[in-house]
Amino acid sequence: MSSMANSITLPSSPSNLSSPHFNTNNSNTLLCSFTSKTLRFAFNKPLLLIPSPYRSSFLTSTRVTTAPLDYALPPPDSNNNNDNNTFSKEISRLKSLRSNLVDCSTLSQKLTVINSDSRVKLFFNSKVLNSLKLESGELFLLKCLVAAGQEHVIRLGFEFNEGETTTKMSTRSNVKSALYALVEMIERFDFSGSETNVYSNTNSDGLGLREDEIEDLRKLLRILDEIEQFYDCIGGIIGYQIMVLELLSQSTYEKQTTNWSQHLKESMDCQFLEIHTPNVVDLSKNTDYASQAALWGIEGLPDLGEIYPLGGSADRLGLVDPDTGECLPAAMLPYCGKTLLEGLVRDLQAREFLYFKLYGKQCITPVAIMTSSAKNNHNHITSLCERLSWFGRSRSSFQLFEQPLVPAVDAEDGQWLITKPFAPVSKPGGHGVIWKLAYDKGIFEWFYHHGRKGATVRQVSNVVAATDLTLLALAGIGLRCGKKLGFASCKRNSGATEGINVLVEKRTLDGKWAYGFSCIEYTEFDKFGIPSGPCSSNSLQADFPANTNIMYVDLPSVESIASSKNGKSLPGMVLNTKKPVVYMDHFGNQHSVFGGRLECTMQNIADNFLNTYRSRCYQEVEDNLDTFIVYNERRKVTSSAKKKRKQGDNSLHQTPDGSLLDILRNAYDLLSHCDVELPEIEGNDRYVDSGPPFLIILHPALGPLWEVTRQKFSGGSISKGSELQVEVAEFLWRNVELHGSLIIIAENAIGSTMINSNGEAILQYGHRCGRCKLQNVKVLNQGIDWSSGENVYWKHHVQRFEAVKVILHGNAEFEANNVILEGNQVFEVPDGYKMKITSGHLGLDIQLNPIEPNMMDSGSWFWNYKINGTHIQLELNEL
Repeated sequence: MSSMANSITLPSSPSNLSSPHFNTNNSNTLLCSFTSKTLRFAFNKPLLLIPSPYRSSFLTSTRVTTAPLDYALPPPDSNNNNDNNTFSKEISRLKSLRSNLVDCSTLSQKLTVINSDSRVKLFFNSKVLNSLKLESGELFLLKCLVAAGQEHVIRLGFEFNEGETTTKMSTRSNVKSALYALVEMIERFDFSGSETNVYSNTNSDGLGLREDEIEDLRKLLRILDEIEQFYDCIGGIIGYQIMVLELLSQSTYEKQTTNWSQHLKESMDCQFLEIHTPNVVDLSKNTDYASQAALWGIEGLPDLGEIYPLGGSADRLGLVDPDTGECLPAAMLPYCGKTLLEGLVRDLQAREFLYFKLYGKQCITPVAIMTSSAKNNHNHITSLCERLSWFGRSRSSFQLFEQPLVPAVDAEDGQWLITKPFAPVSKPGGHGVIWKLAYDKGIFEWFYHHGRKGATVRQVSNVVAATDLTLLALAGIGLRCGKKLGFASCKRNSGATEGINVLVEKRTLDGKWAYGFSCIEYTEFDKFGIPSGPCSSNSLQADFPANTNIMYVDLPSVESIASSKNGKSLPGMVLNTKKPVVYMDHFGNQHSVFGGRLECTMQNIADNFLNTYRSRCYQEVEDNLDTFIVYNERRKVTSSAKKKRKQGDNSLHQTPDGSLLDILRNAYDLLSHCDVELPEIEGNDRYVDSGPPFLIILHPALGPLWEVTRQKFSGGSISKGSELQVEVAEFLWRNVELHGSLIIIAENAIGSTMINSNGEAILQYGHRCGRCKLQNVKVLNQGIDWSSGENVYWKHHVQRFEAVKVILHGNAEFEANNVILEGNQVFEVPDGYKMKITSGHLGLDIQLNPIEPNMMDSGSWFWNYKINGTHIQLELNEL
């Protein structure tokens, strides 16, 4: 292993890859360095159970040379030193308090401990205690808030009796307090010029609070209760603030002269850490194995669940309801005619339809969705599912569980940001909370009840994750090879804000060697000596594949970590303070403060699945690891609609506009191999100020494996500026020339619904599907008005001059042979009928006949799917 290339050597580092690492020659030396070496992996070594020709390294020949850098500490800075002393004292105080609270078994004991805290004594006086008519549990939460140094959150300018303090942190708090007190005094002045009595018994709380303040206090108590309950594994509210201060103090390490050796001894569980470029299963090169792995994934579908972390606030999208002006979560983004959440379920149903076609059995995958209250996320997602009748899957096949919001903190002092008293600025705590939250909410047991062993994880903003075979191969390898966790990866893109996948090697304190695949978030690159600027072809970032947050997880393995009752259940805790937190106060003033909130990273649960050996492994270490990585072309793995494209911005990376171009590139790759002529798509910059060269939207159930889809298309052409939309799975295209717009929409694209015993409409795959055949057909019309300023191509909102539309109701069938379809035409076929169009003496000969009764369910023709070796072959059956 010492010969591994492009490695970052970080002795004496902690197991948590989100923490800073230091290269130490001895326990008293604090030097940071990284080195690069020549790649010496054997490129044909086996990985997992793969024959040697199917194994490849992410890199085949790369040399990165840098001189080792010894990082010297900066000279002492009095201000920074004072800050650090403040942090250290506060952390020490809070740790002592947390330790005492952990020893308590009752709420009464906890109240006794919290009442003895110095900050609580200073803040609460008898008058306030008597006026706060709260339950003991609520009072405990407020006292924890104060003990954590956040009394400004509940300070109205009158209820505290704080002693004099001299620290920078306290001084800053006093300034803020004075301003808030002034605001409250002004607000409480009546119109006659006399000040109202804030303690007047004008309402039941005894504080004289206004109704809106009472409601804000209740919301605050709910937030505090969620933090106390969810973060119980690290000490609740107190533990949350300890972690915030520790991460803040680490982030300012370079400016400080604190004695870190003690901190290192406390936090590290290894003597040596090295990070290497990983060897991966390259699906784009090892095509036979990729096909086999995808078949494993299809076969294993009854053992799989699906997990969607949808709780993020998605601020960069700037998504707003055009009717109400309400901010919306990413799941509600209208993309290619459907919301992003609908796209996730549609992709899943395509895999289930493929399973049905191969095995003749219905398979409904249970879906767990993590939501949050940010931007009314939970309610929007629930309402969408209800409006769409739970996608024809029944309510019982979904579990929605809501993640708690956490307070945002000022990067300078760790103080919680507030919009007004009782109202902290709160955001979701990162997708990494999903594991513990799933355990707390019984999601693992729910999956087991459905007979599931593993699950695939996918984020809503990635619109190409289910393209071709990547997701199926990932799950197939995970299930067949008994792995605990797998990553889907690809080449890292310049300008993308994404992490990297790495191979970790470390020597533990007991002298053993541990290995496994993991991830480093882009926000943590600096801590690992990885330049955090734009990724270029010769940068150190480019040597590592991209982390895409597409994973396979073994449910019992993940549950064992999620239930651990310690910090391991919250993997990869980070505090990213590099970006400003923008919020509005209750006066309508906008604030922008550098800060962040405690976040967990979903993929870093892999850090708990390292395999240990008695001696160091120099080669073939990946063969028996519990973790693995599959690799594919980038646009078959990730292309995200994460952020709104700004006007005048020449970059389309991670925008809906850019991801649509990747979908169209995939369509080009798919159809060009079917002898269908299409215009090539150039670089993104070519389309910054214009529309794409064509629009093609294909229902994923046409495959989803490309080798299946390609057997349904053969010959013909799609000219520049044309539009093709195919919303039907039972479809045949033979020698079709398209010049303009052709839109084919089936109500029953993959099946019809039947009412179950609970009165729910359940989709039955393959039952009474719509069908369409096109053979030797020319479609000629003016199509899309590409000059219209109202076109939003990624939404599939376009203005058209003309189009040929085929609308199939129920199990309707449409067939066109040897004809030219010109101009603006709509062929609407009723349920139970077949429309056949051929050439007649005076133009089109259109026949509309009822489908024979014995063919109503199966149709007059259908595709028969068969497995042949590692591939799927289709046979056209005509009855």
